[in-house]
Amino acid sequence: MGKGRLEAFSDGVLAIIITIMVLELKVPHGADLDAITPLLPEFISYVVSFIYVGIYWNNHHHLMHVVKHVDGWIMWANMHLLFWLSIVPVMTGWIGEHPSSSVPVAGYGVVLFMAGIAWLLLQKAILHNHASRAELRGAIGSDLKGKLSGVAYLSAIGLAFLSSWISIGIYIVMALVWIIPDRRISRAVESHVPSG
Repeated sequence: MGKGRLEAFSDGVLAIIITIMVLELKVPHGADLDAITPLLPEFISYVVSFIYVGIYWNNHHHLMHVVKHVDGWIMWANMHLLFWLSIVPVMTGWIGEHPSSSVPVAGYGVVLFMAGIAWLLLQKAILHNHASRAELRGAIGSDLKGKLSGVAYLSAIGLAFLSSWISIGIYIVMALVWIIPDRRISRAVESHVPSG
C-alpha cells in the first residue's frame, strides 16, 4: 500500500481529535473576566493537549516523509498510536474538570506514556520495513529525548498521588520540550542523498 492513504487517514483522525477537544470547551456565563476564571483549568488542559496532538502530527509528517512503502506492521502500529491519541480528548476533559485530583492527572500521564510507546513501536515497524536504510536506523536509534520523556511521564504518573500540580508541570514542560519538531530522521536521510 502507498503511504498516502495512511497519512490521509492519520491526518483526518488527528483533526477529529482536535475538533472533539475544542467542542468540549464551555462558553463563559458572563461578559466580564470573572466569568473566565472557572474555565481556566479546562482551557489550559485544552492548550496542552492541543500542543501534544500538534507535536504528534508534526513528527508523524517527518517520519512518513522517509517511508517508501507501508506494510501491515506499519498500518497496525500506526493504528495503535491513533488509538492512544484518540483517548486524549477524554483525558483532557477529565483533567480539566479535576486538575487537583490524582487519578485524572495520573490517567493523563498514562495516555501520554502509552502514546510514546506506540510511537516507538511505529518507528520499529518502519525500521523493520526499511531495514536496508542505515541512515534511518542511525537517526531513530539516538532518541534520547524520547527516552527522557518516558521517564518524565512515568515520574508524573507516580507523583500525581503526591501532588497533581507537579505532574501537570511535568506535562507542560515535556510539551514545551517537544514543541520543536523532531527533524533527526529527515536530516539524516537528506544528508545521505547523493548530489548531482
